[in-house]
Amino acid sequence: MLTRKQKDLLLFIHNRLQEDSDVAPSFEEMKDALGLKSKSGIHRLITALVERGYLERLPNRARALEIKRLPEGMAAPKPSMPAMPRTAAPANDALQEIPLYGKIAAGTPIEAIANETETIAIPQGFAGSGDLYALTISGDSMINAGIHDSDTVIIKRCDTAENGTIIVALVDGEEATLKRLRRAGNKIVLEPENDAYEPRILEPDRVKIQGRLVSLMRTYH
Repeated sequence: MLTRKQKDLLLFIHNRLQEDSDVAPSFEEMKDALGLKSKSGIHRLITALVERGYLERLPNRARALEIKRLPEGMAAPKPSMPAMPRTAAPANDALQEIPLYGKIAAGTPIEAIANETETIAIPQGFAGSGDLYALTISGDSMINAGIHDSDTVIIKRCDTAENGTIIVALVDGEEATLKRLRRAGNKIVLEPENDAYEPRILEPDRVKIQGRLVSLMRTYH
């Protein structure tokens, strides 16, 4: 039988995976949601849930979790889906076209790489609703979050985001980058998911949020 905190954490992770396109919450978000003082308590709860067969840690991905089962009386977990190649879609599903804005790379603003004539087709509902666009990833700075060079990420356009969200950030009006958003006091931290890269700590007025990650597509050659 699970403790109250274990059940609360499992339900929080389950709801976030359902709502946020299989992107698990960060340990910081879990800590805040459960009202704990440190992330060490989250580590212990997750370890207990893994040992009891409720959660599985996915290899080679930072903070990637998959729900294996839920306690009796809770909804069944959402089945995990493999990354979908760009051109693959169920034959009977309605498709929607979204703009493909080219590669996101340091030193290039979104406006400069925008190409309104190029689009990709995704199944309706694949990335939720809202104003969506796609970017091709250049580089490996987010590889520990399962985002690889040449992947296509689906972005929902927005100008605000919660702490821990992976965002498209425009720095100083000219440099676009995909990073995890952290707030530290009155500073903005753009955090990579690769130990080879250092976080960038910036004044808030230097950073403009241009969207948040909602889905990812990968082509295998």
